[in-house]
Amino acid sequence: MLNILTEPIIRVDQGGGAAVWVSLPETYALLMADQVAAFPALRPHQRHAWHAFLCQLGAIALHRAGESAPPGDTEDWQALLRGLTADWPEDEPWQLVVADITQPALLQPPAGSAAKAAEFKNWVETPDELDMLVTSKNHDLKGAVVSAANADDWLFALVTLQTMEGFSGAGNYGISRMNGGLGNRPAFTLTPSTRVGRHIRRDIAALLEYRPDLLANYPVENGGVELLWTLPWDGAVSEALNLNKLGPFYIEVCRRVRLHQAAGRLHANRTTSKAARIVAKTLNGVTGDPWALIDRRDKKGDKVLTLPQAGFTYRRVSDYLNAQEFTAPALLKLTAAEKAANQDMQLVARATVRGQGKTEGYYERVIPLQPKAAQAVGMLGLARGVSAGPADELGRIAKELVGDVERTQRILSHAIQVFAARGDASKVTAEHRKVTPPWLNQLDQIVDAGFFDDLQTEFESDDSGRGDIREKWQNDTLVANARKILNEAADSLPCPAIYRYKARVNANGLLEVRLRGKDGFPSLFNKS
Repeated sequence: MLNILTEPIIRVDQGGGAAVWVSLPETYALLMADQVAAFPALRPHQRHAWHAFLCQLGAIALHRAGESAPPGDTEDWQALLRGLTADWPEDEPWQLVVADITQPALLQPPAGSAAKAAEFKNWVETPDELDMLVTSKNHDLKGAVVSAANADDWLFALVTLQTMEGFSGAGNYGISRMNGGLGNRPAFTLTPSTRVGRHIRRDIAALLEYRPDLLANYPVENGGVELLWTLPWDGAVSEALNLNKLGPFYIEVCRRVRLHQAAGRLHANRTTSKAARIVAKTLNGVTGDPWALIDRRDKKGDKVLTLPQAGFTYRRVSDYLNAQEFTAPALLKLTAAEKAANQDMQLVARATVRGQGKTEGYYERVIPLQPKAAQAVGMLGLARGVSAGPADELGRIAKELVGDVERTQRILSHAIQVFAARGDASKVTAEHRKVTPPWLNQLDQIVDAGFFDDLQTEFESDDSGRGDIREKWQNDTLVANARKILNEAADSLPCPAIYRYKARVNANGLLEVRLRGKDGFPSLFNKS
């Protein structure tokens, strides 16, 4: 029942606001024609899970069929997808509901025997209860409220659970493509357009192009299994799969779950397992995920990046541009056609940050890249000690700009503390230091808004003009806003009227002296 190869169960907005219902092959055809504006049932934190599922599945189908380019017709897509599961002429692996538990259903592995059905005792009423998103006491986002759910609500929840979930208690193991049970699965990719279809088409093409590289780094025996929900799984330790048994684009399932339909409504039943589906604990998430940035800073070994709370700030993304410390995933590299086109690109970063028993936020950032910067980003990840040329240069400039911000914040913090201490620098205490973070964050927000445009302006310029560009940025973005923020702080912070004038004068004087000193920006003030 609910066969996604033949039945219209996915809502698609083609741009007019009204949704049409289509099957999965029809979805691919619309995506390839760039006729998809959005999936109305798709929640923000599910975007990467659904994007990755469509890209991996599309690339698997094309490779298995020996095709190099995605087709545009629904019938061709249906044949490609059905060709992956020829052992099931009734399309069981593509149905959301299959009554026989010994047969696979979509993203639901079969059991070894019918008797195993008794283990599936945990009843799930709504798709958001099945989803990997954990809310803290229902304060931010209510859980288990999608009572009038449609089939695509369940589909997106199922995809997100099986391909993004981490450890959540005894018997509930997470995916292989993250560093530890409390990690997350951030995604980094380049694309010429953030339009849904163009982005998916690009990533499918890039996956096919970089498949030999993935195989070279992660060898596979006998082609490897890629649709893991087609394999029987009863949760035993002996059933855990080694990475060398899996194809490079494998779509995993980390939980034992089955969907059922009664009285026209879907629900799910799930159970636990005695071990993770894939043997990957010692791999630290380094499994060849084509969207995963590899962190090489730990002397103990490489590991997949775990995005911390606060998301993709300019400081954090600047760190990730260090070609000697991070390895770019396959999809953060330009394809041969993109290199030749030398075109503008978009860097898309997404992640849902997981904490212990809670979700700490969904983060997404899109950074427009000019051609030279796009080429540099695509060179991230060469061997340690090997010059990455433009990538090293881009990372160096980013690090220097961040250093300029930190220098300005130290000076600004000192000036605000002096104001809070009624203008007497000798009487600054811990209480005065506590008032500074909101004002320093304000400067961070100003910098963040234009940081990557400013970075690229300097990076794209000739060496002879970079000094003037840097000084203009220091003056207009850092110094000018530091002065403004200090005045705003002086207007807002408590200070007895009898001390306010002295406090303001001394704070401003300290700011100006330190900006001109050796720990500030003396070159800005040494010119006539």
